[in-house]
This record gives sequence, structure tokens and C-alpha cells, in this order.
Amino acid sequence: MRTFAERVRGLAPAPWEHDAELLRGLYDAQLGSRHADLAARWMQSQGTGFYTIGSAGHEGNAAVAAALQPTDPALLHYRSGAFYLHRAAQCGSKEGLRDILLGVAAATTEPIAGGRHKVFGRHELSVIPQTSTIASHLPRAMGVAFSMNRSHKLGVPSQWPDDAIVVTSFGDASANHSTATGAINAALHASYQGLPMPLLLVCEDNGIGISVRTPDGWIRQAYGSRPGLRYFDADGTDLDAALSMATEAATFVRRNRRPAFLRLRTVRLLGHAGSDVETAYRSAADLAADEELDPLLGTARYLLGAGYTVDEIVELYEDKQAEALRIAAEVAGLPQLTSAEAIAAPLRFPSADAVAEALPQPTPTTERLTLSQSINRALSDVLSSYPEAMVFGEDVGRKGGVYGVTRGLQKAYGPARVFDTLLDEQSILGLALGAGVSGLLPIPEIQYLAYLHNAEDQLRGEAASLKFFSQEQYANPMVLRIAGYGYQKGFGGHFHNDDAIGVLRDIPGIVIASPSRPDDAAGMLHACTAAARATGAVSVFLEPIALYHRRDLYADGDEQWLAPYAGEPVPIGRGRTYGDGTGLTIVTFGNGVPMSLRVAARVPGIRVLDLRWLAPLPVEDLLREANATGKVLVADETRRSGGVSEGILATLIDHGYTGRLARVTSYDSYVPLGAAAHEVLLSEQTIERAARDLLS
Repeated sequence: MRTFAERVRGLAPAPWEHDAELLRGLYDAQLGSRHADLAARWMQSQGTGFYTIGSAGHEGNAAVAAALQPTDPALLHYRSGAFYLHRAAQCGSKEGLRDILLGVAAATTEPIAGGRHKVFGRHELSVIPQTSTIASHLPRAMGVAFSMNRSHKLGVPSQWPDDAIVVTSFGDASANHSTATGAINAALHASYQGLPMPLLLVCEDNGIGISVRTPDGWIRQAYGSRPGLRYFDADGTDLDAALSMATEAATFVRRNRRPAFLRLRTVRLLGHAGSDVETAYRSAADLAADEELDPLLGTARYLLGAGYTVDEIVELYEDKQAEALRIAAEVAGLPQLTSAEAIAAPLRFPSADAVAEALPQPTPTTERLTLSQSINRALSDVLSSYPEAMVFGEDVGRKGGVYGVTRGLQKAYGPARVFDTLLDEQSILGLALGAGVSGLLPIPEIQYLAYLHNAEDQLRGEAASLKFFSQEQYANPMVLRIAGYGYQKGFGGHFHNDDAIGVLRDIPGIVIASPSRPDDAAGMLHACTAAARATGAVSVFLEPIALYHRRDLYADGDEQWLAPYAGEPVPIGRGRTYGDGTGLTIVTFGNGVPMSLRVAARVPGIRVLDLRWLAPLPVEDLLREANATGKVLVADETRRSGGVSEGILATLIDHGYTGRLARVTSYDSYVPLGAAAHEVLLSEQTIERAARDLLS
């Protein structure tokens, strides 16, 4: 293989139409990116590097950085190394190359993730860290673009300048992912309605996804004539063409506050990653053709045209190589994270003190409310107390929600703060993610628990991970309301009576609230919103549909399930005990609470613990109430496999509980229509039989 110097000597000069100093800076960023890739592979060979997915062949994305302002928020593809390095230089930082190699070394001194992953991100560069290997960051990017104007409209200080635009980059294979198509559709849907959407979508198209070819011309076919989406096309191996087209695209978005799509043609050099053997699926001719399109050679032609000699161009290349290897040697062996506690520190649950300092002001009332009314009143208090709060989702605006929970809020607080979204759960959560990172307080609604599964990666891969991969420099506060669980009357089926929450319980760091009583619901919602505002917490607020309008507990007309509006918050991770029986403790939550209370009214000696919080579990309360009787029955309306009861029993055993244990759950089945649902859902009769068995 010819050396870089030999290849440069065979080049013909090309005229450079832009600033000569800019050309030198772009070349420096491109060289830094290339040699960071090579240094990463050297580090891996020495056992001191742990990430080899590189940006070789994509270095034309430095031109995109040059076309933007350094305060424009960027959510970057994992091959956007040259963009990151040029952005660092724009901001006066000389540490960009070290940042990248610290990430490769998993060093604790890496400035954004602190050794948790190799990401492109730095708060002072307005680069929001992403670990996406697909396009899962695009919904957030759409949300950031939406939130720029919305912050101004609400009179809330924005994280970004008034004329800022959002840039997000992704690969051609990722452009086919439903997350990408949904996010782009949502951006166009908003723009079509006249809402500002200053979003620049940059598809770095190298024509291949790991080993699978992207059909020639597919990106243009898919996005080139999309109504409402301005399309630009540039050769990323030609720095002059890339800079001109990126500037035109960025200018269009900035002036018009509308989305644009920039396809940046690239090549992929050095394979997908260090372990990739390209010759297994690519011909020698294809590999050689890509080598001839090396963007460093294209930039060298412009340097020759700008008066640089071959020796000067090669010297810059070799100097950057030496710099990268020097830094690689310096960071090799630096301290890495050495304890689970240190690794998981950004995932800790909100402290009571932090929550107490950010609580909304409750509206005093003596009226006894249903669960639905209490949540509505709590949302009103949040909107009244926090000008940055927004409530949104399908049907939450004029209709007031399918079950009336948000009724009247849009009229009281306006359509800028309480509004309907398109029917796409990924976009609803992406909007919340972008709003949260932009300084707003999003309270999105997923209409039914089963619909969360369409978008759960937006919680797992994006929402919950942001503080983790940024050492809490970035956060996306959010309170996600979900109507769920079973037992609806007259309206059923598995999509409207979903009892599966296992997908939530294994996401690190998120708070899972599961209120049952009206007063608890208000106090818990206040705690969740305060935690979001104070610490950037992500909370999921599970609302039992069957209890929304319940008034009675023991008998028709007793109105024992109504409760006064909560004046105090419910501490996160604390349960609620009913009764002082000494024979048996029933541990439950959600719909299980009223069922268990009715059982306790018929069977002497029972106390009932309502967990209220499924993450963090109220361990202290659980152990106290379990040891008070020495017999525990877990009444769990979720499924037997992967349900909440498994975690409760494991927690008791892990903490040394030695008393008797039993559990009753719903069946491992989807919930069918009609009366057949009672055959698979946990029943009051089942709880009572199990309770009597334990007591006997």
C-alpha cells in the first residue's frame, strides 16, 4: 500500500474558494480524527484501548461543523469525529483529540462520560453525548428543535441562543430505522403546522451498514423529494463542495426555522471497527476505489492549490500522527472506574432534601376527590408553579384525555403548555427528551401501557442513560404518565388492559410511581415533578385506569375510596401501611390495594403494605412490615414471570428475612376481552384464599 506522502505527491492542485485559514483548521480536524482512529487501534493492540469504531472516510463532516455556530446544539453520529474536533477548535479548546483518546482508554478523567463509554460530547461545546449505534437520538434532536421556540413562547430561559439550530448526524443504514423515519416525520408534521423546527439532519452516507449495502441512490429516493423537507446533497470527500452545501443547508434552516436534510456522501475506511474483516464481504476493487476517495487526499489537493507544498502537507500529517500517538501513550493506563458504586453514581435516586426544595405549591381544598380528579388537580398545581412545565400527548388537550384526567388544563394554561401530539410514542418521548435537555419540564402521556413498548428504547437508551454518560452534566427531566394495568369494565383486550411492566423495572435510575389512592397520587406526582426539576430525574407515573373514577371501597355508596387533596408530598421510596394486624402482611400496589383492604376487612390479623413506589422499592418499610408478622403474601397484579413479585421476594431474601413467603399474581397471558379477563387477572378471591392458607 502506498504511503500518504506518495499519494499526495501524485495529486493535482485544486482551487480553494474559501478562507485559507479555515482550510488549515479543517485539515487539522480531519487529521486529528484519522489519527485518533489509528491510535485507538494501536491502543487496543496494547491492551489499553477499548473502542475502535472510527470515523475514517467521514472526515468531511468537519465542514458541517464549520458551517454552524459553535453554540448550535449537536447530537452526533459515532463517525462524526472530525466534526467534534473542529467544534472544539471553534470553541478555543485544544483538548479535542485528548478527549477522544481518553474515551478510548475508558479513563475517569474523560470529560463527559468519565470512563463509562467513548462518546462525542462536551457541555461547553454544546455537543450532547449520544451512544446510539442506530438513529435513536433523532427523536431527541427533534425535541430540542421544537423546544427552542417553545421556551421563548413560555418566557422560560433557553439553553440555546435565539437563532440556534440543531444538527444531528446519522448513517445511511440508520436512516431506514423506524426511529429515524418517525422523528423526521414528526419534525415535518410540526413544521407543516407552522411550528418552528430548526433541525438540520445530516446523513453520512458511506453506502454500507456493517456489511449490508445501501442501494445506490436510496437516500435521495427516500428523502430527496419529501414534501416540506428541503434536501441538499454534497460530496463529503470534497471539502470545498461539502462546506458550500453545508453552509447553504445551515443557512436555510437558520433563516426559515424549517427542517432540512443534508446527505453527505462519504466512504468507510478501516472497516466498521477494529475487529471487522472487510475482505469477507467486500471486493478488493471496492476497497481500492474507496481508498482513492480518501477525504484527506481531497483536502490535500486544496492545500496544494492554496500554496502549501507536498512536504508541508505531509509534515502536518506526520506531526498529527506523532501528537495522537503521544497522547495515546499518555492516556494508556490512566485510572479507570473501579467500583460499582462509582460507575452507577449518576443513576442514584433523588434525595429527599433536593425534592423538598423544588415542590410545587398545592392548592388548598377540603373536597374529597377521585384518583382522576386528584391527578388533574396535581397537574394544575405543577403547571401553576412551574412556568417551564408542559403536559402533552395524544388527546390530552381539548378532549382532556381519554379518561378526562387532563380535562380543563388546556383552557386554564393555554395550548402552548397543554397540547396534543401526533400518534407516535417514539416522537412523544423524543419531544420530552429534547424539552428536558433544553430547560423545560415535560410531562408527556402515553395513552396506554401497552403502547409504551413501541417506544421503550427512548426511555432505556436515551432518557435513563443521559446522566450516566454525561456525569450529570446533562439531564432530561421528565415525568412520564402512563394509563395502565387491568380491570377496566366494558372496554378491554390486551392493549387496554396491559399488566406487564418488566420492561420498566430493569432500567437503571428511573423512578417508578404506582399510586392507588387519590391523595397518594397527588403527593407522588408532586414528588416526581420536584425530583425532575431539582435533579433531572426521569419518573414513570403508572396510573391504574380501573381506579380513576372509583368512589367506593367496601360497599356501593360508601365513598371510602375518595380522599382529600394531598397537601404534602409522598417521599420517593416510602410505602403506606394499613392496619396493625399481627398475623399476616399483604404487600401490594395499584389495583391490589383495594382488593387487599377488602380481604383484610373480612380476615382478622392482616395488615396491608401499599408499596406505592416500584423503583426504588420501599425496602425499609417492606422489611419492617414483613418482620412485624413473620408471614408475607405478595399480591401482584402483574404477571407471574417477570412481574413485580419476583423483585419483592428477592429483596426480602437478600435482606435476611426468614419468615414465610407466598405470592399470588396474574397469569402469564395477554388479557382477553370480556369476562374471560377475570380468568387471568389477579382476583380478590385468590388473595383471600392465599391469605387464609398462610394464616392457618
